[in-house]
Amino acid sequence: MTVDVLIVDDDPLVRTGLTMMLGGAPDIRVVAEAGDGAEVLALVDRHRPHVVLMDIRMPTVDGLTATEALRKRRDAPEVLVLTTFDADRHVLRALRAGAAGFLLKDTPPAQIVAAVRQVAEGTPVLSPVVMKRLVARVAATETETRGTRAATRLAVLNDRERAVAVEVGKGRSNAEIGTALHLSVPTVKTHVSSALTKLDLNNRVQIAILVHDAGLLPD
Repeated sequence: MTVDVLIVDDDPLVRTGLTMMLGGAPDIRVVAEAGDGAEVLALVDRHRPHVVLMDIRMPTVDGLTATEALRKRRDAPEVLVLTTFDADRHVLRALRAGAAGFLLKDTPPAQIVAAVRQVAEGTPVLSPVVMKRLVARVAATETETRGTRAATRLAVLNDRERAVAVEVGKGRSNAEIGTALHLSVPTVKTHVSSALTKLDLNNRVQIAILVHDAGLLPD
């Protein structure tokens, strides 16, 4: 099957380069070019491409807005975002809008050609650089979410129980906690036991992990 491609980029030299690059592949055909996202919907209606190579920064309608409008349509072509920018917000917004791939413009030509074929077949594609950044962003988000959950759980403790929990998180024994907080050992044990019950935990290690996740321990 020949893959029909629409190239959308406000730089004529970039469009020419991409057209020449893709034109060298026997199974890919560039059916149209656009210099702005505002032209995308009309050109898609006219040429019915399988894949749209979409730049992000364009003067009137940017590539992300154009992608969002295009992917809302039934039987929309796949969108492969191709840009010099790899900011996390661009990646996430493009993927949320339904883009099938995200490549940087300095990606080797052979990989761009391969990516066009992949998205035409329904296989998502991300450059290794973008994938690494995206994974890091997701991991950071998960860490933030975990920290919020931990802080919410610890909110059930009173001030003294919370202070004891933080000391437990530091790895201190009951005697050391007593000295640090000016409490007797039996009182520390009572607070630890109460914290375990309120937090529905089984041991001190679980308290320490929760305190750590909540960001209450010094670096």
